[in-house]
This record gives sequence, structure tokens and C-alpha cells, in this order.
Amino acid sequence: MSDFAVPSSAIQERRERVFLVLAGFFLCAMTLLNVIGITRFVQVGPMQLAVGVLAYPLTFLCTDLISELYGRARANFMVTVGLLLNVFILAVMWLANALPAIDSSTQPPWQTLSLASDVGLPDGSSVSGSVELFSLIYANTAGAIFASMVAYILAQYIDVFLFHWIKQKTNGKHLWLRNNGSTLISQAVDSVTVISITFGAVLLAGDMSLTVVLGLMLSNYLFKMASALADTPIIYLLVHKLRPYLELGEFEKKSGDINSSQGDKL
Repeated sequence: MSDFAVPSSAIQERRERVFLVLAGFFLCAMTLLNVIGITRFVQVGPMQLAVGVLAYPLTFLCTDLISELYGRARANFMVTVGLLLNVFILAVMWLANALPAIDSSTQPPWQTLSLASDVGLPDGSSVSGSVELFSLIYANTAGAIFASMVAYILAQYIDVFLFHWIKQKTNGKHLWLRNNGSTLISQAVDSVTVISITFGAVLLAGDMSLTVVLGLMLSNYLFKMASALADTPIIYLLVHKLRPYLELGEFEKKSGDINSSQGDKL
């Protein structure tokens, strides 16, 4: 007779619903980063942040929760789906930019902008005169989406790997350590990568100083670091509530997570 009880359909449905909610928030925050990206920079205390970054720390909380409750395979699956969505978004935007626009006389008036002066773009070039709205958006966001995709690949897989590496090294103890340790390191990778790729061309062209670029990296990371530290009580609360609700003790044992028979020592 098997040592593991097969979850009832009701319990299994609970697990899938919670996973869907966590994955939904993860994918939504990631998509927001790509959609609104660097379209605006805001001042948050001493930090200068692209608006797309505001929701991004939520992705690391969702990744850590899924890693903790469902295991490494589920977390990597979600990250891979996010990667595919990144590719899909970039492909649709490329296709939309490649297709010919309709005749300018039939376009709605808001689709064409008359620029009073030259406008610099992230790739170091500039535009002036009458510009199609979508072309301007594409020129400003396509590079940022590519940058976020590269940073996403590195940061999210590193986050999942470090979370489980720390969990193994600490014998399943100290949730706060694997939550913060994995997130702080992976967010540093994310911040340096996305700013370097997004503004590298502008920096090399001399249109942005190294001081400004380093300031953006620092602001980006400080915001993510503060968010990671602030979510520690949140992950403790959610794990404490969700573990018994989802009856994940046997599920974790069956999936191969360490110390799952006793649950992690928080």
C-alpha cells in the first residue's frame, strides 16, 4: 500500500486555484513591467523609478510562495510561462510595427503626434516632426521589453535556484533567510541587467551620464530591496495560512521537498 494519500478532488482544486491566483499576480506584474515600462519615471522619496518597476517586486513574492508551497518544479514552470509571454509580447509588437500603417488621411487624429522639438530615444537616435503614436511607443519600449526579458530570465531562475539551495543548506529552517537571501541577490542581478541593456546605447552615445545610469540602478535596487524586506511578514502569514488550508504536508513529501513530512521550521 502506498505511503502517500491521493488528494481528494476538493483539496486538489484548492491547490490549483491558489496556484492560479499566485501565478496570475506574477504574470500580471511582469506584463505591467513590459506594457508601461519606462513610459514614465516617478520620484518615490529619494528614488527615481520607472513606473513599470512599481509592481515588479510582487513577482519575487509570488515565486517564493510557489517555491515554498508547491516546490521547485512548479516555480520554474511559472517562470518559463512568463518567459514565453515576454517573447509573445515582443513578437506582437514587432509584427505591429512591421505591418504597413493605413493611409494617414484615414487615421484618427490622436494616432499622429506633432513634435515641437527633437525627442531622444533609448537607442540613442532621435525623432522630430510628425510621428505615429505607435511608432514612438514601440521605439521607446521595444528595447526595454528585450532588456526586461533578459533580466527576467537571469533573475527569476536565480531566485528559484537560490531559494531551494538555501532551503537545503538550512535543513528547511529559516524561511526569512531563503526568502530575503534569494530575492535580494536575484533583484541585484535584475536591476543591473535591465538598466544596462535599456540605457547602454544612450550612455555610449553620450546622451546620458554614467552617474545617472548608476543612480537609476541604485534607485531600482533600493526599491526592490525595501519591498523584499517588507514582504517578509507577508510570506510568513501566507505560508502559515495556506499550508494547512491546502494540506500540503503529504503533497510536499510526495513531490520530493526536504523535511516535508514535518513541514518547514519557520
